[in-house]
Amino acid sequence: MSAMKNFWSLIVAAILGSIVTLSVNHWVLRSSGNPGQFGLGSLQQEIAPTQLARYLADLPSGLPDFTLVAESTVNTVVHIQTEQQQRQAQMPEFFGMPDHFRDFFFGPMPRGEARPVTATGSGVIISSDGLVITNNHVIDNAQRIQVTLNDRRVYDATVVGKDPNTDIALLRIEERNLPYLSFGNSDNVRLGEWVIAIGNPFNLNSTITAGIVSAKNRNINILGGEFSIESFIQTDAAVNRGNSGGALINTRGELIGINTAIASHTGAFAGYSFAIPANIAQKVVNDLKEFGQVQRGMLGVRISELNSVQAQERGITEFRGAFVEEVVAGGAAEAAGLKSGDLIIGIDDVRITNPTELTSTVGQRRPGDEITVRYIREGRQRETKAKLKNVFGEVAVVTQERVTRSEQIGATFEAVPQEELTRLNLKNGVRVATVSRTAGVFRSAGIRPGFIITSLDREAVTSPQQLSNLLAQKSGGILIEGVYPNGQRAFYGMGLN
Repeated sequence: MSAMKNFWSLIVAAILGSIVTLSVNHWVLRSSGNPGQFGLGSLQQEIAPTQLARYLADLPSGLPDFTLVAESTVNTVVHIQTEQQQRQAQMPEFFGMPDHFRDFFFGPMPRGEARPVTATGSGVIISSDGLVITNNHVIDNAQRIQVTLNDRRVYDATVVGKDPNTDIALLRIEERNLPYLSFGNSDNVRLGEWVIAIGNPFNLNSTITAGIVSAKNRNINILGGEFSIESFIQTDAAVNRGNSGGALINTRGELIGINTAIASHTGAFAGYSFAIPANIAQKVVNDLKEFGQVQRGMLGVRISELNSVQAQERGITEFRGAFVEEVVAGGAAEAAGLKSGDLIIGIDDVRITNPTELTSTVGQRRPGDEITVRYIREGRQRETKAKLKNVFGEVAVVTQERVTRSEQIGATFEAVPQEELTRLNLKNGVRVATVSRTAGVFRSAGIRPGFIITSLDREAVTSPQQLSNLLAQKSGGILIEGVYPNGQRAFYGMGLN
């Protein structure tokens, strides 16, 4: 009997629960005005539209709004198309033989006809009167450069100047009242800061991507050359082929970098891109506008990076800085009293924590600029003044004629320590520091790095500056005499235009 009562009690409770549930459901659906929709539908009936918009705006999104920055800057980025003549080889190379040797052994052979080859990239308008900054590799060796604005206006561009050492080129188009970007201070860029990249990847004009600053002062060894400056801003904003020369912009709409390269095994974006910092780009632009050539200050040191273990092996307690492996004879550092084994930790008010920062900081100065160098020697922090020199070991401004002659020579020079001159029983001499791997009369003559030039046309050579001046004044055939570090004497004849 008791079991029967419990059974009927459960039946009654179930019926009452169903009635209550159906009643509540019916009331909610009528209140929402939209049967079958819950949550936001009923919320909209309870909250006025303006209140709802305010409520949603207050929700943390976690992402910035790039719309205003993108809309105000997209018209400052241009599409660049270049054209150059490339000869199509119709016959295979025979062990690298020059054409006249192949013709001698195998008879006259058909030559490939020159055909136009086009390439594309991006650029950024940096003045209302038509100055455009881009990468040097975008326009290098181009016979024609065409710039297309975002509104489809097309212009032929001329080259104001270029600098392979930073991969920057400056162009001009004949137009006025153009939208342009202002340079920001790339030294103030912070890790994790949001940025946008604008360019023309795969000819997709005015493409905008976003990311954060992943690293600063990144050296990825892509420019090559003894005097190259690599201090890239690394981001994860998507950049692909065609983005080169485009803009990296902060959330204030300032140009903080020129997109230049990507890290990829496939040639397509794989997560990281690299931009030339605005401070370096702006310095190059100012030099090209004023002198037609980059005026780069040189400290005259060979530097390396240390970790804690390497520092301990050298008896150094501090390892964050640029370790001086060698001081170039006759350079600014030697005159300032710097020595091998010093650890440079600051230039003026800039803290130096690695060699890339030192190269970038000094590279933004001009020959003749005086800088304060802070360094550590024998556990003590010291300070000295250094007057920077140019690549020829001089304080003077570098002219276009000097650069042209330097490219024709294809070599750099440095002073020889007195102990080495004594060892080789020499009274004077200047060492060939580098020889171009691609061009120049020194390479053609067979002169190797390390060769010590003792005389030029029978005139004693005593310093890199004097040698550079002699070479700048010479034309026609010249005779160079000297000795290699192993004591082997050599004579070289060459011609200068």
